[in-house]
Amino acid sequence: MEETKQKRNSFSSSIGFVLAAAGSAVGLGNIWRFPYLAAKDGGGLFLVTYIVLAITFGFTLIVSEVAIGRKTKQGCLTAYGRLSKKWGWIGGFASLVPFLILPYYSIIGGWVTKYTCVYLTGGGKDAATEGFFGSFITSYAQPLIFNAIFLLATAFIIYKGVNSGIEKLSKVLMPILMLVVVGIAIFSLTIKGEDGRTGLDGLKVFVVPDLTGMGAKDIFIVVLDAMGQLFYSISVAMGIMVTYGSYFKDDANLVKSVNRIEIFDTLVAFLAGVMIIPPVVAFMGTESMKNTAGPSLMFVALPQVFEKMGTVGSVVGAVFFVMVLFAALTSCMSILEAVVSGLMDKFGWSRKKAVIVETGVALAISVVICLGYNALYFETRLPNTAPGSTAQLLDIFDYLSNNIFMPVVAIGTCILIGWIVKPKTVIDEATKNGEKFGRKGMYVVMIKFIAPVLLFILLLGSFGIFS
Repeated sequence: MEETKQKRNSFSSSIGFVLAAAGSAVGLGNIWRFPYLAAKDGGGLFLVTYIVLAITFGFTLIVSEVAIGRKTKQGCLTAYGRLSKKWGWIGGFASLVPFLILPYYSIIGGWVTKYTCVYLTGGGKDAATEGFFGSFITSYAQPLIFNAIFLLATAFIIYKGVNSGIEKLSKVLMPILMLVVVGIAIFSLTIKGEDGRTGLDGLKVFVVPDLTGMGAKDIFIVVLDAMGQLFYSISVAMGIMVTYGSYFKDDANLVKSVNRIEIFDTLVAFLAGVMIIPPVVAFMGTESMKNTAGPSLMFVALPQVFEKMGTVGSVVGAVFFVMVLFAALTSCMSILEAVVSGLMDKFGWSRKKAVIVETGVALAISVVICLGYNALYFETRLPNTAPGSTAQLLDIFDYLSNNIFMPVVAIGTCILIGWIVKPKTVIDEATKNGEKFGRKGMYVVMIKFIAPVLLFILLLGSFGIFS
């Protein structure tokens, strides 16, 4: 154990850890899922619910995972087994999540890379044409090429290591990303669209609670949506926070750093809504925003909005997709690192070997997923989707990782910390330098009782129980 601690890399500072962890959290889930859910789920009602869950449920999961990582000095594959051998299976599931996510996340990163190139070369008008996105993802060569470019760029950063790769790039990209997000958000509020609608009308859709026609079941769905979004937003239950926690210095203030991650993530999630909802509502109407999520929001609806802005839209589109590329890259870095760190800890592999093997496997799987839009195309319906909606291979990978394995990992973590090794294990780790553990009473109640129940309900929802 001591030998592992001596050899293990660590972030050089708390700010390096916070920026890297925040970079993981600020990804595509924040940008294309948060605005859609906010518009669909009553605007301000969703926002308030999300914030309450972030400072209770979210805090509980983040501080637990970071503490597990720092205490064991292990990646997610082996960390849980260090706390309790019988509960080491959680590490296997936690490692399976990023393993499943990486191939399809890199594909979407490739789509972002393609659109970034299109806008930077003045092709924004083409991107806004009907069928452009569908034609691109169903073609054989281009998606594979851009996927490989994005994945290999990610692999190069992870190959460079914790300090020279992850931390160094996060310190550069995250401040730039934040400035761009703020700039686009401010610009979005000044937009004047069609039929007299403005960016401020879109802001109202986002922040003003709308309980029209909502009953108890609808409000319950809002809570489930907000809780599900937290998984995307704060990168828990996928081994990332455990892995980054293992690189977190023993003399650093753990709870204070977690609080900063919460604030950073919630702020960016909010600004993502301010960036996207006002222009979409201004140019396409409120219902369009409520009914448009995922890839169709970013790769179909927004290019059409940029086109309607005229000349300035081409510039805004280019800046926007560069920002999204940065966000996708920082998130993909953490996903790959979670797998690589686990392989290094479990099998004693060098970083070089772990990166090459995992990148090669992910690339092979991503080729198969890409072919799911052409040669291997089929349609199926997932348990938690509405009747009439269809899913392809990429959606199946997303469903398994995000809707099944992540809740299972989170439930296992709550039981392990709440009832097996006890909350004191995390609290002692977080306060070993004499720091104050804010929200301690809330943490104990959440990790033992409330979080496991909420997570079990969320898992039931994944099987279509509440559809």
